[in-house]
Amino acid sequence: MHDDRSLVEARLKRVLDERVRPAVYPESVPLQVAVWHAPGEPVPVGEGLAAEPEPIEVGARWGAPWGTSWFRVTGTVPEAWAGRTVEALLDLGFDESMPGFQCEGLVYRPDGTPVKGLNPRNHWVRIGAPVAGGEEVRLHIEAASNPVVFGPRPFVPTPLGDKDTAGSAPQYTLARMDLAVLDETVWQLVIDLEVLGELMAELPVDSARRWEILRALERALDALDLQDVGGTAEQARSCLIDVLAAPAVPSAHRISAVGHAHIDSAWLWPLRETVRKVARTAANMTALLEDEPDFVFAMSQAQQWAWVKEHRPEVWARVKKAVADGRFVPAGGMWVEADTNMPGSEAMARQFVHGKRFFLDEFGIENQEAWLPDTFGFAAGLPQIIRAAGSKWLLTQKISWSRTNTFPHHTFLWEGIDGTRIFTHFPPVDTYNCSMRGHEIAHAVRNFKDKGHARHSLAPTGFGDGGGGTTREMIARAARLRDLEGSATVAWETPEAFFAKAEAEYDRPPVWVGELYLELHRATLTSQAQTKQGNRRSEHLLREAELWAATAAVRTGFPYPYEELDRIWKTVLLHQFHDILPGSSIAWVHREARATYARVADELEAIIDAAQRALAGAGTTPLTFNAAPHARHGIPAGGAGTGHTTGETVRTLRPGGGFVLDNGLLRVSIDADGLVVSVYDIEAERETIAPGRAANLLQLHPDLPNMWDAWDVDAFYRNTVTDLTDADEVIAGEDGASARIVRSFGSSRITQLLSLPPGERRLVLDTEVDWHETEKFLKLAFPLDVHAERYASETQFGHFHRPTYTNTSWDAAKFEACNHRFIQVEEPGWGIALVNDSTYGHDVTRTVRADGDRGTTTTVRVSLLRAPRFPDPETDQGVHRFRHALVPGAGIGDAVREGWRINLPERHRTGAHAVDPLVSVSAGDDAVVVTAVKLADDGSGDVVVRFHEAHGGRTRATLTAGFEVADVAVTDLLERPLADAARPDHEGNRIAVRLRPFELVTLRLRRE
Repeated sequence: MHDDRSLVEARLKRVLDERVRPAVYPESVPLQVAVWHAPGEPVPVGEGLAAEPEPIEVGARWGAPWGTSWFRVTGTVPEAWAGRTVEALLDLGFDESMPGFQCEGLVYRPDGTPVKGLNPRNHWVRIGAPVAGGEEVRLHIEAASNPVVFGPRPFVPTPLGDKDTAGSAPQYTLARMDLAVLDETVWQLVIDLEVLGELMAELPVDSARRWEILRALERALDALDLQDVGGTAEQARSCLIDVLAAPAVPSAHRISAVGHAHIDSAWLWPLRETVRKVARTAANMTALLEDEPDFVFAMSQAQQWAWVKEHRPEVWARVKKAVADGRFVPAGGMWVEADTNMPGSEAMARQFVHGKRFFLDEFGIENQEAWLPDTFGFAAGLPQIIRAAGSKWLLTQKISWSRTNTFPHHTFLWEGIDGTRIFTHFPPVDTYNCSMRGHEIAHAVRNFKDKGHARHSLAPTGFGDGGGGTTREMIARAARLRDLEGSATVAWETPEAFFAKAEAEYDRPPVWVGELYLELHRATLTSQAQTKQGNRRSEHLLREAELWAATAAVRTGFPYPYEELDRIWKTVLLHQFHDILPGSSIAWVHREARATYARVADELEAIIDAAQRALAGAGTTPLTFNAAPHARHGIPAGGAGTGHTTGETVRTLRPGGGFVLDNGLLRVSIDADGLVVSVYDIEAERETIAPGRAANLLQLHPDLPNMWDAWDVDAFYRNTVTDLTDADEVIAGEDGASARIVRSFGSSRITQLLSLPPGERRLVLDTEVDWHETEKFLKLAFPLDVHAERYASETQFGHFHRPTYTNTSWDAAKFEACNHRFIQVEEPGWGIALVNDSTYGHDVTRTVRADGDRGTTTTVRVSLLRAPRFPDPETDQGVHRFRHALVPGAGIGDAVREGWRINLPERHRTGAHAVDPLVSVSAGDDAVVVTAVKLADDGSGDVVVRFHEAHGGRTRATLTAGFEVADVAVTDLLERPLADAARPDHEGNRIAVRLRPFELVTLRLRRE
């Protein structure tokens, strides 16, 4: 036989595009359209329905950026259409290539009942099947004219990301607004031809199955009269029955399709628009569930469910019914799909607490899986948190975006820093927006790394990012792929059903130890510095508010602010979403985030102040409150007293210019350029700074990544660097223990205060940057005289080691990484810590000195600021303040303690008496760190204490309560007793605990 494949394939494409798809709606009549443009922000549904619209014609421009327009469409179904299926086709001016990234709508009936959402891939509304003819049609559309920020030329700076700069020019042209007859036979033929054509294209050329499909398609095309597609569609379909009925081979890969709409809680749209995106998608999915009995839809992010409940009660009622039917499934058990690199220990725990509790309270459902398809890498502390929340599985696909190395598994056990292992799945389809296309299914099969050991994978199916969800076309494709020769099999299943099967079939899955590092989007650790500072500050203020409020409640009867703390926690958790905290959203989002963090700080400061006043009583005795988990200046952790400091710092002039600061523990030399040329550890007789090098070195790099401006920093940025060594002034600080340095460069100015506190082994660096650069990357460098093959960086409930060398491509790819409060490097017996109050990104490198002692220089650089121009063209412009401290002689315990110190400064006030801690922990090596002291969320008055081993070793400790304890229980993060946990030894108010390395423990103490 002659090879005519290309001829038949080209014929199939043209006939589908030009004849069959246009015949799906063979007859149509126009609808009458009128519109009312809401002034300002979106209005309640009732107001939009009641507004008096004005006529508008198809082809007219509409929709200022971020505006809301209420369209009213009316018409009459022609009598001649009686007995046929009729739909309204409502095209607001869509571009089919960008679902979720442009205008959208939610259709309502005149009584306010939601019908379904409209988006570029889903703009039909069923009128009747069949219709009687003569029906009057009246629909209302709440249309959002969201501008296209991420356009055909992505990453181009645009003012459209903020309503304050976007202007008022109409964005869209009203397109088709018709009533139309749906020819369901032709629609089904389209799906038949698409599924078979796409499957055929993925099969080997020498496969008999490929040729069987080709010939069947050819017969179907021959049977189709192109002048009467509707009249011959059934005949064409009959030619495909046999090839569609051929069953899959017994060894076929098995795909669990999960209906999905990954909705970014904010990204290229503000939070208020996500509220509406979720409502549109939920309306669509509940409608689809009614029509498709096999379909299952999963939605994560409890915050988004809460938005539907609060803002769209009419949609919420439909959601609740679908949940009760078991087909609209809560997923993930987190408040939002958070970033997992930067949130602190307690915040990461509360993501699960608030997420799981919402689903339990509303539906009695507890998730077993963490669902994070789009998060930019996963911290090594996360497995223990997942397990402590009562979950056991994790799903993500984002690691498939890595650009250097290909991850070796799709199903595996992920082991965290404490040894906890979580059964983890990366969908080999490599997308969270699967649309059941042939190339996607074939890619999942070919790509699956665990062949021979496992046969199941999951495919999140539906349009996402901006929402939309699954479509009827996807469901129809999946139905044909249920059991089809040449393809993987496809079945709609819940995440829980998939994980149960996948876990059962894989006896000994491989193990991956440590962080799941995404080799992409590294700059999200630095972009939008004030958002990151707001998060860090909020986390620590929440710790203080809970600690002092709980202490005051137990000691004085102070009213514990349950509702306020619950609301504030949820606000902070929302802003940890993986496009807000990472700094990759539009200007509007970050402008609002800054204002929100300021309000959060004011509220928490008020709670702290009120609680401390209640504790201290009225008096004139100077008191210092210490909220850190370590004693400080004689004040116990979690207590207040008069305290004491010892020693003094002497400042002298340095020969050649600059200053020397000496407090008897450290001697710091600052040269005439404001660079730190020596930090000498007097007790250890050891220099901290590498020979011939200088610390406090500000370095400026050009920073234009190849794409993903706010997200990425590419390795080539390191090829060019400018050392900012010129100083405008280097002068003595006002307190006698510091030096002030001012530098100017470009359009920016940096002011630093370097101080050496009396009696402390730390050099404090306060840096203020008035930043007005574009596409630049600012780093602060510390070249250290220490031979370190690895370094420690803090993560949730512990720390994680990374190599300082680049032996492998896996090592080299981690050229920018995340830390929380500290980085620590050491040789045996002596180390150095660098702690911070708000930065996350850093790099650590090592070189061997060619001259002199041939020693090793380990350079630690913290990332201060970037200036990308997309999606926010004014990213980080303005004034920023950072605090760091260099701590010579620091072991890991010192790094932990100093990290807490810089983030939780003492508070001073007057009162009548000292305050004893509500809970104290004694451990010989200071290794047990208390991360939370609070009252139980259920209002019982029980005291909840969460702590962990922080040094990476085994330890024993005694927890002493400052009240009578009636009972003690080990609980999960949701404060529920663990049935399988050993009961702690407890005598009176003293509780003995033993912890393994990095072990996290939550105790619930019932008061007498």
